[in-house]
Amino acid sequence: MAAVDWDIHEEEEEGNRYLPLFEAKSAKGRIAYWIYAVSVYVAIALVCFNRLIHLLLQIVTEEDDDDKLMMRRRWWCMGGLLMAELWYSFYYFITQILRSNPIYYSTLKKNLCRRYEEEKLLPSVDIFVCTANDQMEPPLMVINTVLSLMSYNYPSNKLNVYLSDDGASVFMFYALLEASRFSKHWLPFCNQFNIEPRSPSAYFSSISQPQPQPQPPPPPHQHPLLPNRCLSIKQLYEEMEARIEESMKAGKISEQVKQQHVGFGEWDVFTCTRKDHQTILQILIDGRDDDAVDVEGRPLPTLVYMAREKRPQYHHNFKAGAMNALIRVSSRISNSPVILNVDCDMYSNNSESVEFPGLNANGGPMYIGTGCFHRRDALSGLKYDEKANKIHDWNDHQKHITDNGTDGLKESARMLEETSKILASCTYEQDTQWGKEMGLKYGCPVEDVITGLSIQCKGWRSAYYNPKRKGFLGVAPTTLLQTLIQHKRWAEGDFQIFLSKHCPFLLGHRKIPLKLQISYCNYLLWAPNSLATLFYILVPSFCLIKGISLFPQLSSIWILPYAYIITATYAFSAAEFLYSGSTARGWLNDQRIWLYKRVTSYLFALTETILKLLGFAKSGFVITTKVAEEDVSYRYEQEMMEFGAASPMFKVLGTTALFCLFSLASVVVRSIRDPQRAILVVNELGSQMILSSLVVVINLPLYNAMFFRKDTGGMPFSVTFQSLVLASMAYLLALY
Repeated sequence: MAAVDWDIHEEEEEGNRYLPLFEAKSAKGRIAYWIYAVSVYVAIALVCFNRLIHLLLQIVTEEDDDDKLMMRRRWWCMGGLLMAELWYSFYYFITQILRSNPIYYSTLKKNLCRRYEEEKLLPSVDIFVCTANDQMEPPLMVINTVLSLMSYNYPSNKLNVYLSDDGASVFMFYALLEASRFSKHWLPFCNQFNIEPRSPSAYFSSISQPQPQPQPPPPPHQHPLLPNRCLSIKQLYEEMEARIEESMKAGKISEQVKQQHVGFGEWDVFTCTRKDHQTILQILIDGRDDDAVDVEGRPLPTLVYMAREKRPQYHHNFKAGAMNALIRVSSRISNSPVILNVDCDMYSNNSESVEFPGLNANGGPMYIGTGCFHRRDALSGLKYDEKANKIHDWNDHQKHITDNGTDGLKESARMLEETSKILASCTYEQDTQWGKEMGLKYGCPVEDVITGLSIQCKGWRSAYYNPKRKGFLGVAPTTLLQTLIQHKRWAEGDFQIFLSKHCPFLLGHRKIPLKLQISYCNYLLWAPNSLATLFYILVPSFCLIKGISLFPQLSSIWILPYAYIITATYAFSAAEFLYSGSTARGWLNDQRIWLYKRVTSYLFALTETILKLLGFAKSGFVITTKVAEEDVSYRYEQEMMEFGAASPMFKVLGTTALFCLFSLASVVVRSIRDPQRAILVVNELGSQMILSSLVVVINLPLYNAMFFRKDTGGMPFSVTFQSLVLASMAYLLALY
């Protein structure tokens, strides 16, 4: 994905012809989709109407009923369900605004070549990669990301790759030094044989997969030298891999290795810890140097290692602070007009390079922190006047570089390192607009979203581009807990934005389209979704135990809107999921994740946001581990969920799932004991039984993890025991 903060109508006239760089196409089948969406909305309206009528009728007939307590309970429960249904209808409306008219972009690379006939006219690109922990983000994974970015199908002298290491790890620096040497062989290999993907690890893994026997002959278009060159390059990679792993295992860098680069002295002279260290800045490859070439004599991209200064008494502002330091340091070294930032666990999967297509039609997608291209001007806080259509010329940028003294070799790499260190110091931002009006914004767990919104409000436009061959691939959380924690941070940050002065309706008023303001709410209101979901799960189960009916009887015509909503939405969701190439089991797991996020991640995010507003909690940043054990990875590939952690989130999941199971079991047992009333019970409470049954089916892997699984992915006994106790207490309270 690429969010590009520049005018998406940018064109250049050549004679009497315009040369657009891309074209936009609306998605097909919009009429059919709108028929589906409107029909579901009509069904939701009928559900709310039916609920309201029953509430009003109950008020009128309450005095004539003998069991007033039961009727009052039913009235309050139905009133709560009405509020939940109104919330769902509101949120469904927001979702349809987002999905109403998806637009897909495709690039016109031939026009790019015609527009910039000379290579020197192409804009240079600064690429930012951020890492913070060499244990959770292994150096080998990080350098594979870096190597894939260095080998873009783009003029190497126009690429500048920066690695920000917030952990100030000497092992990360050593790995990057090894990568700088390996790149001299890897880049010409990629260019000669048009290798894809260009992450060495991903490429060698793809060609080493077991092949059925007998193996087919090589394709006729395959270069005859590829097999031998591939073996030699793979050997170089494995040797590099072994050296890095050996150093990591030893826990230190050998004296022999330290003699290879002056940069290791930064760790010898000062005692560097993850949270207390000086600025470390090393230009490992100086792209301006005529000697910075690969084994075939072609220029190499600039490669820079940076560990910004950190001191305990100064807040470092997490990833946003690292990105802002990179913006400043890169402006001194290369000052490219275009910036690409990529997470360290991602790699370039396409050297040429849901719901976001819907955002294209509403004013442009939000900034999601990775795989995004920006104009430097946009990240630097400058405004764009669309009416004036003021676009900076690349030559102006090049002149600016020259004026700064960073053109050619006016300043040596060592001098640049020293003069740029101040830009990454922990005191540089004091009494400045960095983190406020310049760079990424501070004070929010989702610094990317709030920054992207601010950029759009300053007149810049964004576009979502998703090529057939994915531009970037990365490491997703392999365990359920990692996923829930990640979504908790996102939901918390998004809801904080909604409640702040940066709310799209306040900050974006008359600055961005109303449809875009509404579209942002699809994400900013994740946290409140937890309340409606919890109510709709727990209250019908509670009423099953008490024998209180909350939905129309199965024999009533009013059951049809409920049945249609469930059938239509699940059918559409399954079709959409399977069409994208996923499996039926994957779709079922996706429905489970949908539920689990709402009753844990979003609930915890809502609670923590309220506590922060009241001054009882502070913001934090949790790094998601990018390393998985072998058995965990295997189960992930088999689409098995991981529950093997004693987390409060799993206690909530376990308690909720068991309570729903107990309530369903209680009504089934009552029906079996009294067969004569079974038909009446099913007719009266059938809708609630179906709802509880769906919850139970969704939670089957959780029950399996609690009582049957023996592997490390099973639920810890302590969590199972506490969930059983809490669910039993809730059941007994509801019963008596």
